[in-house]
This record gives sequence, structure tokens and C-alpha cells, in this order.
Amino acid sequence: MAEERRGAWFGFGFCGFGQALGSGGGRQVHSPEPLRAPGAGLDVCRVSASWSYTAFVTRERPPSGAIPTPALGACPAPSPASSPPPAGGGGQVELSGFAVGAVGGCRDAWASEELLVVLRAGPGPGAGTELQAWAPGSALRGEPLWAQTVPEAEREDGPGGDETQAGPLPLLPCARAYVSPRPPFYRPLAPTLRARRLELGAEHALLLDAAGQVFSWGGGRHGQLGHGTLEAEPEPRLLQALQGLTMAEVAAGGWHSLCVSEAGDIYIWGWNESGQLALPTKSLAEDGKTTSEASGLNEDGSEVKRVAGGEDGAPTPFIAVQPFPALLDLPLGSDAVKASCGSRHTAVVTRTGELYTWGWGSLKAEAGKDIRLDTKMLTQHPLGFLPLSGPWPLTQS
Repeated sequence: MAEERRGAWFGFGFCGFGQALGSGGGRQVHSPEPLRAPGAGLDVCRVSASWSYTAFVTRERPPSGAIPTPALGACPAPSPASSPPPAGGGGQVELSGFAVGAVGGCRDAWASEELLVVLRAGPGPGAGTELQAWAPGSALRGEPLWAQTVPEAEREDGPGGDETQAGPLPLLPCARAYVSPRPPFYRPLAPTLRARRLELGAEHALLLDAAGQVFSWGGGRHGQLGHGTLEAEPEPRLLQALQGLTMAEVAAGGWHSLCVSEAGDIYIWGWNESGQLALPTKSLAEDGKTTSEASGLNEDGSEVKRVAGGEDGAPTPFIAVQPFPALLDLPLGSDAVKASCGSRHTAVVTRTGELYTWGWGSLKAEAGKDIRLDTKMLTQHPLGFLPLSGPWPLTQS
């Protein structure tokens, strides 16, 4: 094992394109492995994982005895408008995997298969912070597809008010807009929404506001909006089922959603096809002989199906869609502090530094082979902080 100092990043899962820095391609990483730093004297401070590539934001490591670096997960802020960016441009974005390339002067990056979005210092004094969108295959060379200057966070209630603490991309620093991988790329939010964090799924969006309330909108055909129906919502709608509960985290998978309360409780909803909700799945029900299938609804609106052929001959129930938030208990009554979702898998870190993962757990790297679902049990790893999770998860200790 490589050196496991505080702040080290770990990756695991399908790595066929070399999504982990220094890993090489064409393999699977079955247990967490430390990622190799992109260069001497550099620390990885933020990671955004897409399906075929990963964006790493780095910062320079200060010499011994220097002023401490920012808190874990914090990236260099853009240079003041009155002065040009420092040599090397502060932070740097480096791509690894199917897409490669690097660019300096960066504060944050957000990776998707359609678009790579970079937040960086503008070109020259007084240019402010610039939002740039690149084609992932561009190697970050030439000109971006589009660029726009964005304002910083605003203070509420005048100069003495609190500054809005906006989360990472796709939420913009002003907390009044977000970026989408599909046109229109720049999407403003209603002034009444004081956004703290925003997460995008394949067809839906989740927003956590300053008061700890959760809003959702977009496509709802798999129950991923949490409003008890499969209908779409064109505008942000408050999750009534969570009213009265203060949330600290939100995460959006491809077609499922999750939030963590300030008390450490997990609420999860949406599509459960691969066990990404940690609820009974069809793949587990079919471990016995399957002869027929029937379906119905629970009182809470969840779509429950049954397959025949269990050990005792009785139908085995499984949940295909959960349209309302369901309370999920971790083993040993552990409290969650961080959560993240891939397309069809979920990961949670507890207060005691344990990582639990579940959902789509096995992908063969060879082309043309079958994909097998492995959702029989939660997998536990003794790690720490959990950032954004793509098709292959990442953790930070």
C-alpha cells in the first residue's frame, strides 16, 4: 500500500479507461487503492468522476513550516480581480481516462460525458471568475465551447449578512444559477431559493437550501423526485415528505436520490433496479427458481413486485420503484455524514469513518460479456470522507 496520510484519495471499481490517476486501463480495482498524485509537490483537492474519465483539481503543497493549506476538499480560490493569476494559475485540472488533458488557473471542475465544465480565473486582471465548457475529447486545448463570467457569492441582508455558502459545481459560486450538460447550459434559479448544494441525475435535479430543505424537479418516471408520483416537475418543488427534518447532504444518482439529515439519518428513493436503494431487488428474488411475476402497490406508493419460486414456494417480494423517501438504517445503527451516488450505486460515510457501498457492483471489462448485478450485501471499508461518486467510487481519508 502507498502512504496513507490524511488527505490521501482512494479509488475502486471499473477502471477500464484508466479513470484513476496512474492506474492504467483495462482493469477493475476490487478494493480501495490510493491514487497517485499527478506530480511532485501537488495535492488532489477535488475530484469529479464521469463514466469514462475523471477530472482532478490539484493545489500546490506548501513547504514545511509554511501556512497550512485550505481545509480538506477546498480548492484555491480565484485570484483577486486587482491582480493577475499567479504563475501556474493556482489550482490545475487534470483529466484521466478516456479524456485526457490539463489546464491551470482552476478552482473547480465538473465532469460529465457530454461536457466538462471548469471554473477558473479569467484571462487577465479584473476578469473575475470565468465558467468554461469544453468537449471532453478536446484535451482542454484551443478555445472552450462557451465561456461566461460568473459573480461570486452574495451576502444576505446587506453588508453584515451571512455569505451564501454555495457547494461545488454544478452549483455556481453565486448560488443563483447552475450549469447543465445540455442546453441551455447556464440555468438561473428562482431568487427565493437560497441554494447550498445542487446535484444532477440523468433526468432530474436535487437542491438543498440554506434552511436544510430539499427541492427536486425534472423527470420522474422512476420515482426519483420523491413526490409520490412518476410525473415530471418542470420547476423546483419542495419535498413535502421531508418537511420538519433538516437535511445536511443531498446526492443524485442516475434515477435515484438520497439525502442525509443533520441527525445522520438516510432517506432514499427512486429506481431500485440494481439495489441502489438497498431495498429488495428482482435480481435477489430470482436467486431461486422464477416462474411468474406479479405486481402491486404498498400503502406508501412504492411499486412492489413478486416473483414465484422461493425456497418455500411463496412469492418473493421486491421493490422496483420507491416514489417516496424511505428511511434507511445502516448496520449497527451508524450515523451517516456524507453520501454520494453513481448511476446505479450508492456510497455513504459514517461519523466513525466507515464507508458503505451498495447497488450495481460488478462490471466485466471485456467487451461483449454479460453484466452481472451483485447486490446481496453492503460492502464496508474503513475509510473517511466521500466525494462525488461516478461509475467508479472515490474516497478521501
